[in-house]
Amino acid sequence: MTLIQVGNADEFSIADLRARAEGVLTPPEAQKADPGAAALRHDFELDPELANFDGTYEKRQAAVLIPVIECDNQASVLFTQRTDHLPTHAGQISFPGGKVDAADANVVDTALREASEEINLDPQFVDPVGFLDDYVTSTGYRISPLVAVIREGYSVVPDHNEVADVFDVPLSFLMNAANHEIHTREWRGRRRKFYAMPYRERFIWGATAGMLRNLYEWMYQVESSR
Repeated sequence: MTLIQVGNADEFSIADLRARAEGVLTPPEAQKADPGAAALRHDFELDPELANFDGTYEKRQAAVLIPVIECDNQASVLFTQRTDHLPTHAGQISFPGGKVDAADANVVDTALREASEEINLDPQFVDPVGFLDDYVTSTGYRISPLVAVIREGYSVVPDHNEVADVFDVPLSFLMNAANHEIHTREWRGRRRKFYAMPYRERFIWGATAGMLRNLYEWMYQVESSR
């Protein structure tokens, strides 16, 4: 593996993102054809002794969209903040996404549908780039994260039943390993470690931060190929 130095402005442009993704991320068409083929990441990578999924790798397939926009000539990532009244993950920061529905043709359709429902993002402005490794959560979801460039002219309007806010964070911040903190909290009577990327008043953590760490490791830390 060869280290990639991250630092100059060109490394955080949309064009550079596309170039890095080539041959590294799983192409959308390949993921459509075989959604179980992706490698797996999970919530317990920092605590492997706690990993006990009991078959949840194959249960409750989900997908999220990692929307990348251009802001001030640099790439930024869009996030949602969930409303405080939701029964699960209330108030947390996440990507648009959710469970695969029976009517969805594939995980690409799921990611696009959920983004349309949650933030009214029109699929015609979404240009899929590729999938990161599937990410398995401690709650039993296997998430397919789709990185996509959002073309100029898009708009977002959050569905306030689910989404309290939509905001963006510069890719240069998210892909700087110095901003990848490791925190701990109580989980089933044990201390569990997880990635967190606090940005101003926002606390990005858990599966969302884990998927961003995966993006960093594939595209901004090392050069590798599938």
